[in-house]
Amino acid sequence: MRAGLTEARAAGTQYGVKRLLVRWLLLAVAVFVASVVCQALGLGFRANVDSVGSGIVLLIGVALLSFLNATLGNILRILTLPLSCITLGLFSLVVNAFVLWTAARLDLGFRITKDGAPGFGAAFVASILISIINGMLGVFLPADDKD
Repeated sequence: MRAGLTEARAAGTQYGVKRLLVRWLLLAVAVFVASVVCQALGLGFRANVDSVGSGIVLLIGVALLSFLNATLGNILRILTLPLSCITLGLFSLVVNAFVLWTAARLDLGFRITKDGAPGFGAAFVASILISIINGMLGVFLPADDKD
């Protein structure tokens, strides 16, 4: 009986890792598509995927973006909770833009090409686009079968 439980846990962990990798790839696609849209709008958000090597760097940058969003983003959301309550949650868009702007400053596969307010504006629009595109692509993920 114990061996069956261990096998079930291993299968669940394997499913979780596959799901994490698929979400990571979908986020990279969302960053790329948001980059294309931002460039069409004349904003300064650019993802570099000219070669396989730059695609791998983009994946590393997306992993860093996810890490920053999970750490710095959550800390900032807690610190700005009163402001988010006053603005009915809209200030969280500014927090998302700041996290994206911070990750883009490291130039790991994507970057903000403008400085100052236009750069933050590009990060703001790009973060909204990434959220929308990632949400749309998330529809293709199978549902969790947790009971």
